[in-house]
Amino acid sequence: MTSQQPPKPRYLEEDVLTQECMNLISSLPKEKGWVTTTLYKYQGFWHSTKQLEGLLSCQKHFEAQDTDILLITTPKSGTTWLKAILFALVNRNTFPLTQLAADDHPLLSNNPHTLVPFLELELYADNNIPDLSTFASPRLFSTHLPYVSLPNSIVRSSQGKLVYLCRNPKDTFISLWAFTNKMRLEEMGSNSLEEVFEKFCRGVSLYGPFWDHVLGYWEESLKNPKKVFFLKYEEMIEQPKLHLKKLADFLGCSFSSKDEKQVTIERILEICSFDNLSNVEVNKEGKLPIGVNCNTFFRKGKVGDWKNYLTTEMEARLDKICEEKLDGSGLKF
Repeated sequence: MTSQQPPKPRYLEEDVLTQECMNLISSLPKEKGWVTTTLYKYQGFWHSTKQLEGLLSCQKHFEAQDTDILLITTPKSGTTWLKAILFALVNRNTFPLTQLAADDHPLLSNNPHTLVPFLELELYADNNIPDLSTFASPRLFSTHLPYVSLPNSIVRSSQGKLVYLCRNPKDTFISLWAFTNKMRLEEMGSNSLEEVFEKFCRGVSLYGPFWDHVLGYWEESLKNPKKVFFLKYEEMIEQPKLHLKKLADFLGCSFSSKDEKQVTIERILEICSFDNLSNVEVNKEGKLPIGVNCNTFFRKGKVGDWKNYLTTEMEARLDKICEEKLDGSGLKF
Protein backbone atom coordinates (compact mmCIF):
# COMPACT_ATOMS: atom_id res chain seq x y z
CA MET A 1 0.00 0.00 0.00
CA THR A 2 1.41 3.40 -0.98
CA SER A 3 1.28 6.18 1.55
CA GLN A 4 -0.83 9.17 0.58
CA GLN A 5 1.09 12.35 -0.13
CA PRO A 6 0.20 15.28 2.14
CA PRO A 7 -1.66 18.08 0.38
CA LYS A 8 0.33 21.02 -0.92
CA PRO A 9 0.25 24.20 1.14
CA ARG A 10 -2.21 26.73 -0.26
CA TYR A 11 0.50 29.06 -1.49
CA LEU A 12 1.81 26.31 -3.81
CA GLU A 13 -1.54 25.49 -5.42
CA GLU A 14 -0.79 27.16 -8.73
CA ASP A 15 -3.29 25.09 -10.71
CA VAL A 16 -6.38 26.09 -8.68
CA LEU A 17 -7.18 29.50 -10.15
CA THR A 18 -10.16 31.48 -11.37
CA GLN A 19 -10.66 31.85 -15.10
CA GLU A 20 -10.07 35.60 -14.73
CA CYS A 21 -6.66 35.02 -13.18
CA MET A 22 -5.73 32.39 -15.78
CA ASN A 23 -6.68 34.76 -18.60
CA LEU A 24 -4.62 37.54 -17.06
CA ILE A 25 -1.42 35.58 -16.47
CA SER A 26 -1.44 34.28 -20.04
CA SER A 27 -0.59 37.82 -21.16
CA LEU A 28 1.92 38.76 -18.45
CA PRO A 29 5.74 38.65 -18.45
CA LYS A 30 6.98 35.71 -16.40
CA GLU A 31 10.12 34.47 -14.67
CA LYS A 32 11.10 31.42 -12.65
CA GLY A 33 9.89 31.79 -9.06
CA TRP A 34 11.74 31.53 -5.76
CA VAL A 35 9.14 29.22 -4.17
CA THR A 36 6.41 28.68 -6.72
CA THR A 37 7.17 27.62 -10.28
CA THR A 38 6.55 31.01 -11.85
CA LEU A 39 6.34 34.71 -11.00
CA TYR A 40 4.23 37.07 -13.14
CA LYS A 41 4.73 40.81 -13.55
CA TYR A 42 1.55 42.80 -12.96
CA GLN A 43 1.36 46.59 -12.60
CA GLY A 44 5.16 46.63 -12.57
CA PHE A 45 5.70 44.07 -9.75
CA TRP A 46 6.28 40.32 -9.51
CA HIS A 47 3.69 37.97 -7.97
CA SER A 48 2.95 34.29 -7.64
CA THR A 49 -0.38 33.17 -9.07
CA LYS A 50 -1.97 32.85 -5.63
CA GLN A 51 -0.83 36.34 -4.67
CA LEU A 52 -2.16 37.67 -7.93
CA GLU A 53 -5.55 36.07 -7.42
CA GLY A 54 -5.83 37.57 -3.94
CA LEU A 55 -4.66 40.93 -5.27
CA LEU A 56 -7.39 41.01 -7.92
CA SER A 57 -10.12 40.10 -5.43
CA CYS A 58 -8.85 42.66 -2.93
CA GLN A 59 -8.74 45.42 -5.54
CA LYS A 60 -12.32 44.73 -6.57
CA HIS A 61 -13.98 44.15 -3.23
CA PHE A 62 -12.12 45.75 -0.30
CA GLU A 63 -13.94 48.78 1.10
CA ALA A 64 -11.68 50.84 3.34
CA GLN A 65 -12.93 52.72 6.39
CA ASP A 66 -11.58 56.03 7.67
CA THR A 67 -10.40 54.40 10.89
CA ASP A 68 -8.49 51.56 9.20
CA ILE A 69 -4.79 51.05 9.88
CA LEU A 70 -2.83 49.25 7.17
CA LEU A 71 0.69 47.94 7.76
CA ILE A 72 2.68 47.61 4.54
CA THR A 73 6.06 46.00 3.99
CA THR A 74 8.18 44.29 1.43
CA PRO A 75 8.54 40.63 2.48
CA LYS A 76 11.04 40.01 5.31
CA SER A 77 11.32 43.61 6.49
CA GLY A 78 10.19 43.09 10.08
CA THR A 79 6.51 42.50 9.31
CA THR A 80 5.85 40.05 12.15
CA TRP A 81 7.48 42.32 14.72
CA LEU A 82 5.61 45.45 13.68
CA LYS A 83 2.30 43.58 13.49
CA ALA A 84 2.77 42.66 17.14
CA ILE A 85 3.71 46.24 18.06
CA LEU A 86 0.72 47.72 16.22
CA PHE A 87 -1.70 45.28 17.83
CA ALA A 88 -0.33 45.87 21.33
CA LEU A 89 -0.27 49.65 20.81
CA VAL A 90 -3.77 50.09 19.42
CA ASN A 91 -5.32 47.63 21.90
CA ARG A 92 -3.38 48.67 25.01
CA ASN A 93 -6.57 49.72 26.83
CA THR A 94 -8.46 46.57 25.90
CA PHE A 95 -5.50 44.35 26.80
CA PRO A 96 -3.46 46.27 29.43
CA LEU A 97 0.21 45.43 29.71
CA THR A 98 0.83 46.41 33.31
CA GLN A 99 2.07 42.84 33.75
CA LEU A 100 4.13 41.26 30.98
CA ALA A 101 3.10 37.73 31.91
CA ALA A 102 -0.63 38.41 31.62
CA ASP A 103 -1.71 35.07 30.16
CA ASP A 104 -4.83 36.52 28.57
CA HIS A 105 -2.98 38.84 26.20
CA PRO A 106 -3.69 37.71 22.62
CA LEU A 107 -0.02 37.97 21.63
CA LEU A 108 0.77 35.16 24.06
CA SER A 109 -1.63 32.75 22.37
CA ASN A 110 -1.79 33.95 18.74
CA ASN A 111 0.73 34.51 16.00
CA PRO A 112 0.87 38.22 15.00
CA HIS A 113 -0.18 37.27 11.46
CA THR A 114 -3.45 35.96 12.89
CA LEU A 115 -4.14 39.17 14.80
CA VAL A 116 -3.24 41.47 11.88
CA PRO A 117 -4.21 39.47 8.77
CA PHE A 118 -2.91 40.00 5.25
CA LEU A 119 -5.45 41.29 2.75
CA GLU A 120 -4.29 39.54 -0.43
CA LEU A 121 -2.55 36.55 1.19
CA GLU A 122 -5.28 35.60 3.63
CA LEU A 123 -8.57 37.51 3.71
CA TYR A 124 -8.98 37.78 -0.07
CA ALA A 125 -6.92 34.71 -0.98
CA ASP A 126 -8.46 32.11 -3.29
CA ASN A 127 -10.76 34.79 -4.77
CA ASN A 128 -12.53 35.02 -1.42
CA ILE A 129 -14.79 37.91 -0.40
CA PRO A 130 -14.55 37.95 3.41
CA ASP A 131 -17.09 39.20 5.91
CA LEU A 132 -15.23 41.96 7.76
CA SER A 133 -18.19 43.04 9.90
CA THR A 134 -16.75 41.35 12.99
CA PHE A 135 -13.56 43.45 12.93
CA ALA A 136 -13.57 46.04 15.68
CA SER A 137 -12.58 49.62 14.88
CA PRO A 138 -9.85 50.53 14.21
CA ARG A 139 -9.45 47.59 11.89
CA LEU A 140 -5.85 46.36 11.56
CA PHE A 141 -4.78 44.84 8.25
CA SER A 142 -1.49 44.24 6.47
CA THR A 143 -0.31 43.81 2.91
CA HIS A 144 2.81 43.47 0.79
CA LEU A 145 1.12 45.22 -2.15
CA PRO A 146 2.99 48.07 -3.85
CA TYR A 147 1.34 51.48 -3.72
CA VAL A 148 0.15 51.31 -7.35
CA SER A 149 -1.75 48.09 -6.60
CA LEU A 150 -3.63 49.20 -3.47
CA PRO A 151 -7.43 49.16 -3.78
CA ASN A 152 -8.87 52.53 -4.79
CA SER A 153 -10.87 52.74 -1.58
CA ILE A 154 -7.61 52.88 0.41
CA VAL A 155 -5.87 55.44 -1.77
CA ARG A 156 -8.67 57.75 -2.87
CA SER A 157 -11.72 57.33 -0.67
CA SER A 158 -10.45 56.64 2.83
CA GLN A 159 -8.69 58.66 5.49
CA GLY A 160 -7.23 55.48 6.93
CA LYS A 161 -3.59 55.41 8.01
CA LEU A 162 -0.79 53.59 6.17
CA VAL A 163 2.29 52.47 8.10
CA TYR A 164 5.17 51.45 5.85
CA LEU A 165 8.17 49.55 7.21
CA CYS A 166 11.29 49.00 5.10
CA ARG A 167 14.64 47.40 5.78
CA ASN A 168 18.16 47.60 4.37
CA PRO A 169 18.02 45.74 1.02
CA LYS A 170 20.99 43.52 1.90
CA ASP A 171 19.38 42.18 5.09
CA THR A 172 16.02 42.01 3.30
CA PHE A 173 17.55 39.88 0.56
CA ILE A 174 19.28 37.44 2.93
CA SER A 175 16.17 37.05 5.07
CA LEU A 176 14.02 36.49 1.97
CA TRP A 177 16.44 33.91 0.58
CA ALA A 178 16.41 31.96 3.87
CA PHE A 179 12.62 32.26 4.23
CA THR A 180 11.79 31.10 0.71
CA ASN A 181 14.07 28.09 1.09
CA LYS A 182 12.03 27.07 4.14
CA MET A 183 8.82 27.49 2.11
CA ARG A 184 9.95 25.17 -0.69
CA LEU A 185 8.93 21.53 -0.68
CA GLU A 186 11.75 19.12 0.08
CA GLU A 187 11.72 17.66 -3.43
CA MET A 188 12.20 21.15 -4.88
CA GLY A 189 15.62 21.53 -3.29
CA SER A 190 17.06 24.85 -2.14
CA ASN A 191 17.67 28.05 -4.06
CA SER A 192 21.34 28.87 -4.31
CA LEU A 193 22.32 32.26 -2.92
CA GLU A 194 23.96 33.23 -6.20
CA GLU A 195 20.91 32.33 -8.31
CA VAL A 196 18.40 34.37 -6.34
CA PHE A 197 20.87 37.22 -5.84
CA GLU A 198 20.88 37.69 -9.61
CA LYS A 199 17.08 37.71 -9.61
CA PHE A 200 16.89 40.19 -6.73
CA CYS A 201 19.31 42.55 -8.47
CA ARG A 202 17.13 42.42 -11.59
CA GLY A 203 14.06 43.17 -9.47
CA VAL A 204 12.63 39.65 -9.80
CA SER A 205 11.54 38.83 -6.25
CA LEU A 206 8.24 38.50 -4.38
CA TYR A 207 6.53 41.89 -4.73
CA GLY A 208 9.72 43.24 -6.28
CA PRO A 209 11.47 45.24 -7.57
CA PHE A 210 12.43 46.10 -3.99
CA TRP A 211 13.47 49.66 -4.86
CA ASP A 212 10.29 50.49 -6.73
CA HIS A 213 8.21 49.17 -3.83
CA VAL A 214 10.06 51.27 -1.26
CA LEU A 215 10.11 54.40 -3.43
CA GLY A 216 6.36 54.24 -4.04
CA TYR A 217 5.61 54.62 -0.35
CA TRP A 218 8.52 56.96 0.39
CA GLU A 219 7.25 59.45 -2.18
CA GLU A 220 3.69 59.19 -0.84
CA SER A 221 4.92 59.78 2.71
CA LEU A 222 6.50 63.04 1.52
CA LYS A 223 3.35 64.11 -0.31
CA ASN A 224 0.92 63.12 2.42
CA PRO A 225 2.68 62.65 5.79
CA LYS A 226 -0.64 62.63 7.67
CA LYS A 227 -1.68 59.48 5.78
CA VAL A 228 1.59 57.57 5.22
CA PHE A 229 4.09 56.93 8.02
CA PHE A 230 7.45 55.74 6.68
CA LEU A 231 9.63 53.77 9.09
CA LYS A 232 13.00 52.07 8.77
CA TYR A 233 13.58 48.76 10.55
CA GLU A 234 17.11 49.75 11.58
CA GLU A 235 15.92 53.01 13.16
CA MET A 236 13.20 51.17 15.05
CA ILE A 237 15.78 48.71 16.38
CA GLU A 238 18.16 51.50 17.40
CA GLN A 239 15.60 53.79 19.09
CA PRO A 240 12.44 51.74 19.68
CA LYS A 241 10.87 54.01 22.33
CA LEU A 242 11.28 57.13 20.20
CA HIS A 243 9.75 55.58 17.11
CA LEU A 244 6.97 53.84 19.02
CA LYS A 245 5.97 57.25 20.41
CA LYS A 246 6.05 58.75 16.90
CA LEU A 247 3.94 55.86 15.60
CA ALA A 248 1.39 56.36 18.40
CA ASP A 249 1.19 60.09 17.64
CA PHE A 250 0.68 59.38 13.93
CA LEU A 251 -2.14 56.92 14.65
CA GLY A 252 -3.88 59.33 17.02
CA CYS A 253 -3.33 57.19 20.11
CA SER A 254 -0.50 59.07 21.79
CA PHE A 255 0.89 57.88 25.10
CA SER A 256 -0.38 59.78 28.14
CA SER A 257 1.45 60.64 31.34
CA LYS A 258 -0.45 57.74 32.90
CA ASP A 259 0.99 55.41 30.25
CA GLU A 260 4.45 56.73 31.04
CA LYS A 261 4.02 56.07 34.75
CA GLN A 262 2.79 52.54 34.09
CA VAL A 263 5.77 51.96 31.75
CA THR A 264 3.34 50.95 29.00
CA ILE A 265 5.88 51.74 26.27
CA GLU A 266 8.46 49.42 27.82
CA ARG A 267 5.83 46.69 28.26
CA ILE A 268 4.81 46.86 24.62
CA LEU A 269 8.42 46.58 23.48
CA GLU A 270 9.04 43.71 25.90
CA ILE A 271 6.09 41.56 24.90
CA CYS A 272 6.79 42.28 21.21
CA SER A 273 10.51 41.59 21.39
CA PHE A 274 12.02 38.92 19.16
CA ASP A 275 13.07 36.82 22.17
CA ASN A 276 9.63 36.91 23.73
CA LEU A 277 7.59 36.32 20.56
CA SER A 278 9.83 33.54 19.28
CA ASN A 279 9.39 31.62 22.55
CA VAL A 280 5.60 31.80 22.68
CA GLU A 281 4.25 28.28 22.25
CA VAL A 282 2.06 29.02 19.22
CA ASN A 283 5.02 30.62 17.44
CA LYS A 284 7.18 27.54 18.11
CA GLU A 285 4.66 24.82 17.27
CA GLY A 286 1.69 26.41 15.44
CA LYS A 287 0.83 26.64 11.76
CA LEU A 288 -1.06 29.33 9.84
CA PRO A 289 -4.08 28.41 7.65
CA ILE A 290 -2.02 28.92 4.47
CA GLY A 291 0.17 26.01 5.55
CA VAL A 292 3.22 27.89 6.86
CA ASN A 293 4.75 26.94 10.22
CA CYS A 294 4.72 29.93 12.60
CA ASN A 295 8.37 29.39 13.54
CA THR A 296 9.30 30.12 9.92
CA PHE A 297 8.75 33.81 10.63
CA PHE A 298 11.36 33.91 13.40
CA ARG A 299 14.94 33.64 12.21
CA LYS A 300 17.36 36.20 13.70
CA GLY A 301 15.98 39.70 13.30
CA LYS A 302 19.53 41.07 13.44
CA VAL A 303 20.80 44.20 11.71
CA GLY A 304 23.81 43.53 9.47
CA ASP A 305 23.44 39.74 9.24
CA TRP A 306 24.06 40.07 5.49
CA LYS A 307 27.78 40.39 6.26
CA ASN A 308 27.83 36.67 7.05
CA TYR A 309 26.62 35.75 3.55
CA LEU A 310 27.36 38.32 0.86
CA THR A 311 30.74 38.59 -0.84
CA THR A 312 32.47 41.95 -1.20
CA GLU A 313 31.43 41.97 -4.86
CA MET A 314 27.79 41.28 -4.00
CA GLU A 315 27.82 44.04 -1.41
CA ALA A 316 29.27 46.54 -3.88
CA ARG A 317 26.77 45.57 -6.57
CA LEU A 318 23.74 46.00 -4.29
CA ASP A 319 25.08 49.28 -2.97
CA LYS A 320 25.53 50.59 -6.51
CA ILE A 321 22.02 49.53 -7.58
CA CYS A 322 20.56 51.08 -4.45
CA GLU A 323 22.41 54.35 -5.07
CA GLU A 324 21.25 54.49 -8.69
CA LYS A 325 17.61 53.57 -7.98
CA LEU A 326 17.21 55.96 -5.03
CA ASP A 327 19.20 58.82 -6.55
CA GLY A 328 17.49 62.16 -5.99
CA SER A 329 14.74 60.73 -3.78
CA GLY A 330 16.30 61.73 -0.45
CA LEU A 331 15.97 58.12 0.78
CA LYS A 332 19.14 56.33 1.88
CA PHE A 333 20.01 53.07 3.61
